[in-house]
Amino acid sequence: MPVAPHRFDVMVVGDFNPDIVLAGPDVRPEFDQHEKLVADGALVVGGSASITACACARLGLRTAVVGATGDDALGRFMRDRLNEQGVDTSLAPVLDGERTGFSVVLSEGADRAILTYPGTIDRLDAAHLGTDVLASARHVHVASYFLQPRLAALLPMVFRALNDRGTTVSVDPNWDPSGEWDMGLARLLDQVDVFLPNRAEAAALSGATGADGAAAALATGRRCVVAVKDGGNGASAAGPEGRASCPPFPVQTVDATGAGDAFDAGFLYGHLAGWPLEERLRFACAAGALSTRGLGATAAQASAAEVQALLAGQL
Repeated sequence: MPVAPHRFDVMVVGDFNPDIVLAGPDVRPEFDQHEKLVADGALVVGGSASITACACARLGLRTAVVGATGDDALGRFMRDRLNEQGVDTSLAPVLDGERTGFSVVLSEGADRAILTYPGTIDRLDAAHLGTDVLASARHVHVASYFLQPRLAALLPMVFRALNDRGTTVSVDPNWDPSGEWDMGLARLLDQVDVFLPNRAEAAALSGATGADGAAAALATGRRCVVAVKDGGNGASAAGPEGRASCPPFPVQTVDATGAGDAFDAGFLYGHLAGWPLEERLRFACAAGALSTRGLGATAAQASAAEVQALLAGQL
């Protein structure tokens, strides 16, 4: 990657919380006090922002995360795990007396359901998002937009300041639990360089069906590149450079948790390198596919060399 006069290549802002993953062929709970045994389980790094940050670091990008935790066991777990994976957590606020949020992920391999306790997830505010701090990175990525209304309200001002400084920005909206799909996101996209929804999210936001149609609809009239993740169908992208699509890369899937976040990291790697759209999309699809080989979102995240090996048919 080219050397730039910044402390970080990527600063990831958003949800900073663990996942409790329960995995197996049947992880669907039965109420009326039924107890069911599952094949596997683990406490792992969770939160779209945290997972994306780990994937960026694994690819070799200098990466920091800005997300709030409590001063509790789950918060310490997250800071320790991200530091071990090469992510700088020194800018992530620790909130005394608050409880770190967490998710319970029920994973059946290619599909999953998620239950989330918000805790500190929506506690970032203006005190944590100074322009000088964020602009110490070449690129700022915001994850889980709809889980953080407090952060969302600040982003128009923050993004304008970053645009003026020449810092590029991206957003992964993730799912909107309210089902409203608003919170000012449509207006914010005019200040965004890269937008990274999955097919269901893109359809809810655009009204278009299919990843290719949704990418084109969301990109129309905007400066940003829209890359729509479509799981086992690959991905599609549209933007000022035109349109591109990529078929899936076949791998032995163990757990798809975090595959979209690994895709995001791969796309941002190509964005920072200045690659053409199709090359960025293929690299991102390969990074996302490789991340599904292990339980939990970060266990099997790929290095840049591993992604290139898959692209070359050598893995």
